[in-house]
Amino acid sequence: MDSTTPPTTEKPRPVPGLDAIDHENLGDIVYAKLGAALMEGALRPGERLRIRDPLAQQMGTSVTPVRDAILRLVQEQVLILRSLRDIRVPSLTLPQYLEIRDIRIELEGLAAERAAARAAPKDLKLLERLIRQNETAIRRGDTAAAIALNEQFHLALPAIAGLPTLAGILKPLWMRMGPLISELYEAGGRSMIEHHYPVLEAIRAGDGPAARRAIAQDILKGGEVILQRKVLEAEAPPHDQ
Repeated sequence: MDSTTPPTTEKPRPVPGLDAIDHENLGDIVYAKLGAALMEGALRPGERLRIRDPLAQQMGTSVTPVRDAILRLVQEQVLILRSLRDIRVPSLTLPQYLEIRDIRIELEGLAAERAAARAAPKDLKLLERLIRQNETAIRRGDTAAAIALNEQFHLALPAIAGLPTLAGILKPLWMRMGPLISELYEAGGRSMIEHHYPVLEAIRAGDGPAARRAIAQDILKGGEVILQRKVLEAEAPPHDQ
């Protein structure tokens, strides 16, 4: 270690949702589990991941599939690789956040519009259940469950729309957004869920354009607390080196 580099004081912690896994297609399974942890906010911006402990130990695998999954996430710009000993969840800059927000508005708008044309009664029941469970989680103060249910609501739309390729494009964006949403979800309060109701009603009515507008409002209004944070960060003076 460079004598000028202070020793790290960070302590590894278990990551929620990363249970031990079977030993088939390990790389894909580890990738999916880490991706879900990111999308559902089990990891926070700036958090450091350690390949051996706790990740490999926690999932009951060797180091190789964990390293392979992490490198895949690095290639997708979901994680930052400073070195094999320093892998981080990135903290999005204001321009990065705005770009992802605008892409989500377009792509999730398409998903909502197509979902309005295809939704069956079982799909409407699914969206109703996700909203109801999210309400319950918020009342109980279970922020982790509320964040996961919010992500499930949004990613249900391309599934209902029958757009698996679009779902595959959205997931890495949600992996990048999930940690940031989780950091500020509680501060966002009701704005993080109240716009799900107009999305549901537009889909129920089969009104594609209204569903597109409603999901755009959800992303914009629910993201106001995130935008405010990113603007403040961008305006803050740089730290002394």
